[in-house]
Amino acid sequence: MQELIARRSRAGFVGRGAERAAFRANFDTSPEDERHRFLFHVHGNAGVGKTFLMREMQQLARDRGALTAYVDESAGSVPEALEAISRQFASQGRRFKELDRLLTAHRERRHEAELAAVAAPPTEPPGPSAGSMVVARAGLVGLGMVPGIGAFAGALDPAQLATGADRLRSGLGARFRSHEDLQLVLAPETVLTPVLLNELVQAASAVPWIVLFFDTYERTGPFLDGWLHTVMTSQRYGPLPATLVVVTAGQLPFDSVRWGGFGDFMTDLPLQPFTEPEARDLLAGKGVVAEPVVSEVLRLTGGLPVLVSTLAESRPADPADVGDPSATAVERFLKWEADPVRRSVALACALPRRLDADVFRAVVEPADAEPDGLYTWLRDLPFVSERGGRVRYHDVVRAQMLRLQRQQAPRTWAARQQALASVFRQWRTEAEAGRGTEELWADEEWREFRLAELYHLLCAGERSALTSVLGDVVDACEHGESVASRWAWVLVEAGRDAESGAPAAWGRQLTEALGGGGTAAAFDLVLRGAGFDRRSVPVAPVASGTAPPGAGVQQGGVPYAGPVVSAPGVGPVENGWSVLLDPTVAARAYRGRAIAHDLAGDQHTAVADLNRALELAPDDPRSLALRGEYHRVLDHHDQAIRDLDRALDLNPRDASAAASRGAVRLSRHQLDEALADLDRAVELKPDYPWALVRRARVHRDLGDAVRQLADLDRAVSLDPDWAWVRCERGDALRVAGRDEEALADYDHALALEPGYGSARASRGASLANLGRHEEALADLDRVLERRPSYAWALLQRAAVHRRLGDDVRAAADEERAARLSAVNS
Repeated sequence: MQELIARRSRAGFVGRGAERAAFRANFDTSPEDERHRFLFHVHGNAGVGKTFLMREMQQLARDRGALTAYVDESAGSVPEALEAISRQFASQGRRFKELDRLLTAHRERRHEAELAAVAAPPTEPPGPSAGSMVVARAGLVGLGMVPGIGAFAGALDPAQLATGADRLRSGLGARFRSHEDLQLVLAPETVLTPVLLNELVQAASAVPWIVLFFDTYERTGPFLDGWLHTVMTSQRYGPLPATLVVVTAGQLPFDSVRWGGFGDFMTDLPLQPFTEPEARDLLAGKGVVAEPVVSEVLRLTGGLPVLVSTLAESRPADPADVGDPSATAVERFLKWEADPVRRSVALACALPRRLDADVFRAVVEPADAEPDGLYTWLRDLPFVSERGGRVRYHDVVRAQMLRLQRQQAPRTWAARQQALASVFRQWRTEAEAGRGTEELWADEEWREFRLAELYHLLCAGERSALTSVLGDVVDACEHGESVASRWAWVLVEAGRDAESGAPAAWGRQLTEALGGGGTAAAFDLVLRGAGFDRRSVPVAPVASGTAPPGAGVQQGGVPYAGPVVSAPGVGPVENGWSVLLDPTVAARAYRGRAIAHDLAGDQHTAVADLNRALELAPDDPRSLALRGEYHRVLDHHDQAIRDLDRALDLNPRDASAAASRGAVRLSRHQLDEALADLDRAVELKPDYPWALVRRARVHRDLGDAVRQLADLDRAVSLDPDWAWVRCERGDALRVAGRDEEALADYDHALALEPGYGSARASRGASLANLGRHEEALADLDRVLERRPSYAWALLQRAAVHRRLGDDVRAAADEERAARLSAVNS
């Protein structure tokens, strides 16, 4: 029955004859024939019928016996796209068992990694950086980001991107013992795609064709396009069956830079509005033939297929029904619907961005009869589609319905938007019960409730809504660029749908900032637009760690925001929208920007941002602890101790602050105090490798080699793939005369980080101790080629030269090392 119904519906499909013919003819052309096309790209503005054509092409493919799958914007990543493909193939009798197994493992491993990264301790690479905890967390939540960098990719240069990737990968290695599990988190496509291709090859032996459809490519292309290009034009992931055809559809043409050289295997299908004959054919097929009616429909729709189809479904027969030339296309559609309840429901249900049965019941007036029957009717409307268990209006139709309601009854519009915001606020509050902040931000349902709440508040014209969104943006940036971009996008949507300039401008600017400069640029935009980024107001010098008396505060404790300034193209006060951030929100933004500056290797600017954060929130222990750590990295020991003392007074259970203070005291050779701090850190957090390594250094300086090695063994057991930890234990073993064991640690460290100069030099020293002088020289030469001023390595090489009887080279290395030591001292 369903096949017959679908066939009759397809019989009414009008237009796009050339596009359908080209696609159909492709099945009659062998893949070996140069005329055969492996890729079709449908593109055009919203409402021109791209999805309708895609569905028609899908049925044409199935008529030829093809196995097909359809992916749209409900997929937010490559793994989610593969899930959709696998699920649809299974419904056609071709289950991809191995791919399903790996997709399940991907979801499980990613969830484990997110929880582990949020709780991860600060890490330390060979160089002076203190932002690794943020790298670990941000790298896991940013979809489509460079592994290990995540939300802060825009703040780093390529060298720092590579460093961050190595650091996060090493940290996750402790949790995921198998390489496959690690890759399922950091680069899932590298594990999943070869399995997909293998499954496709097997399926191709049983069906004549396989066709994959990727709709709404303007939304899915950012993460699918590069992957699809690699899969189709290279054998990086394995062979692809020649009988596979890909169809994509979006608003924009294909990227000519990426795809320009492959025009001989793809067909471009640009769609324009219907020509007048095509529109007339569609109307005639629905029985709409009266010339005044047809003319009015053509005028109102401009040939836009979705509107022509909508109006045709109502089959207007009386010319008087279209006699008012000022009426919009939406009003014409609603005028032809005789039932006032249905008219009301159709308009009201355009208010939410998407609908399910629960949202529908929240929208529909309680007095409306048969809500379930109305929902079924709504889902069957020609401009309503169902995706991922939810229904949504076509963008063009919804936009006109929203405009009609807003213009005809602005107070009713605002009241309904407020009511919807209250519904989503209630659902969000229920979802928050008994859960922490980190867990909520990782919960997709909670995020959807919060975004919907903010969207409707913005549409209602709630003055505090814009400030609430910007406050959320600050928090969202800590959970990945992709999460923050959704908050930016809700501003774009609300600004467009409510025709409100300030939210739309903020949304555009935030989207550009996130895409071009990462979260550092987004923080900067929020702070400048809210007037908090007072570059003309003096802040405390970096070395002092204190703010000038009264800086940034007026009488009564009200933060001084300076003159209200705006981000480029964004007016902080526009159409009554004043942007005034809560000082604690601005403090969090400064702290986030400080972390981004630290990741970029600029601890001085990071400290300056934390100075501003602490002007606004003087008793924030997290900002104090971070500033203390950055002062430690900068060797500002007095300032570091001052900040860390205060942070621990406010939060005595902060293990990272205790460990940082212990490290400062170790640098000052205050061994007893350092040991007390590091004991405290390990007591608070027993699985803390960084603190264990630092405590091992204290034991070393106290001459307690047994406890030193015990701490290092424990650190290695907790994080066996952290190169720094391996190198530290290798050094302890070398000093103890256990060079063979030391070599094993150095080799492991260098396998993880081949450019780790300290590990390479120490390996050379152990090789020399074992009498393997030529190998030792090779390692030491390699290190000194990269770091000619590495005095310790020069002395080790000098010792090897002396053992080989080459006193001239030995003396030259010793003299050079002495000069370097004198300069450094």
